[in-house]
Amino acid sequence: MTSGQKDGDAMTDAQLIHADGEAYRNPSEVQMSQIVMPCHANHCGELSVGQLLKWMDSTACLSAERQAGCSCITASVDDIHFELTIGVGKVVNIKAKVNRAFTSSMEVGISVTCEDLYTGRQWKVCHAFATFVARRTETGKVQLKQVIPRTHMEQIEYSLAAERRRMRLIHAEIMTDLLSSSTAQLGECQEYEGAVPAERTRVESVELVLPPHANHQVSTFGGQIMAWMENVATIAASRLCKAHPTLRTIDMFHFRGPSHIGDRLVLKAIVNNSFKHSMEVGVCAEAYQGREPLRHINSAFMTFEVLDNERKPCTLPRIRPEPVDGKRRYVEAIARKKIRLDRKYIISCKQPQVSLSVPWDPSNQMYLSYNNVSALKLMDTRNNWVLTSEKNKVRLYTLEENHMLCFKVEMYVSVPAEQSFHLLSDLTRRKEWDRHYEQCEVIIQADEEDTLYRVVTPSVSKGGKGKDFILLASRRKPCDSRDPYLIALRSVTLPTHPPTEDYTRGEVQCAGFTIREESNSVTKLTYYNQATPGVLPYISTDIAGLSSGFYCTFSACSRFLETSEDTAVVDSAASKEEKSQQKE
Repeated sequence: MTSGQKDGDAMTDAQLIHADGEAYRNPSEVQMSQIVMPCHANHCGELSVGQLLKWMDSTACLSAERQAGCSCITASVDDIHFELTIGVGKVVNIKAKVNRAFTSSMEVGISVTCEDLYTGRQWKVCHAFATFVARRTETGKVQLKQVIPRTHMEQIEYSLAAERRRMRLIHAEIMTDLLSSSTAQLGECQEYEGAVPAERTRVESVELVLPPHANHQVSTFGGQIMAWMENVATIAASRLCKAHPTLRTIDMFHFRGPSHIGDRLVLKAIVNNSFKHSMEVGVCAEAYQGREPLRHINSAFMTFEVLDNERKPCTLPRIRPEPVDGKRRYVEAIARKKIRLDRKYIISCKQPQVSLSVPWDPSNQMYLSYNNVSALKLMDTRNNWVLTSEKNKVRLYTLEENHMLCFKVEMYVSVPAEQSFHLLSDLTRRKEWDRHYEQCEVIIQADEEDTLYRVVTPSVSKGGKGKDFILLASRRKPCDSRDPYLIALRSVTLPTHPPTEDYTRGEVQCAGFTIREESNSVTKLTYYNQATPGVLPYISTDIAGLSSGFYCTFSACSRFLETSEDTAVVDSAASKEEKSQQKE
């Protein structure tokens, strides 16, 4: 998100004043401020990450319980990247609020900043998303009340929360597929002369869960478990580098089961692999009581660096894995490093900083799809569009910000939303109503939601070369009644389809449709496009008011939707009717 966008959002949010004169505050928001004391720090005078995780989990849990009105437990935490360390005497400010509630789970956004009390300066430390689940009550499963976003930023987080939830639900499956394919491709790992045996970094520790370690529900505090895991992981990392390591990243992880007072928690850690400037440590927590078998509580993968006196990463020793399981962990760590890079450069970066065309690979499909849909959702939440022209209820809006021009076209059609979604999802049919789509072919049908197309558009000038685009189309059905159908488009690169001399390769940064159901037979269609140099020549005359081509195109779109029969929807309706008759 750009600074200009943030300023505009702050102005919009600041206008939300209650009748009593007080500024609006999210009802689920919880804030915690802690001064870092020597007892919270390691031997380097830096706040222990384990202690920070405890504070973050506690704040987020209180926010979740404020929303749910009942006890909640930590289910999972997304990736956490720690940008800076925090010294003794500084103040840690943690803010948590519920972004969106689903049936019995909710996403809590957590932001952490550090404050220097003497200068008043504040800076960002990390940002995280945690999932909490409301505990069952005596009457059964909890049905959470829905979050109603009030400010522009809340609307953004509410919209993106559904996409993040989707990514969490398929994360394990994607990881399994990638790791199995990577293990087969990498085969035997390379031996390094003078490498440190991985077994030398192995750590095992046991903790007795006492009342101070439990939360108000008499379960082991999730933050406490994370703190113990961070402790053994740090020891394992130190055994490799013979120095104090700095934790940089914790991968997305899930709590697989609860732990209670009286449990013994067995914590195990080992360095799985070391790269030039970083190492991955795998750590797991298992619980038992008496002579019962171990219960798997949690597993996590943590990435450490070692910084020199100038705070620059040092070169690390190589690791020599043990046979069988050690080699498996070694290879899997390489695959996870790729996943971390995909997440960092595809998801985490601000949109203008990302290359317009990111290389397509089956292993990064989930992240490209997430980025594709999220970019469209962000554009859909903007509220400062300017109406440029209107003709017969087809409206053209523009938004110019930070030297970038975006436009949207808005209209209503007398076609059910689901039918419009299915018809517009098939880009091969777009040439039936859009004169800019001269040719369109399916290159890869990745799954039901993601398809790669090659699109050819005619030249704008006489005698010039046409353009071709390699587009990823990502489709999403609504998560609930407040969500629209989405068709998001962005450019990707494919080795099998390089640029050719016959066409100029164009790029699309963000484009697509949002389709909202207004009634059973009326649908609001909105088309967005972040006008890149390759797209701008096709619509510049419309934006300048020199033509009304946009009206002709979207009038044709309306006619196409109203006269076409969507076989997918018809077949679905027929199937439902047939099942209903069978039941009768």
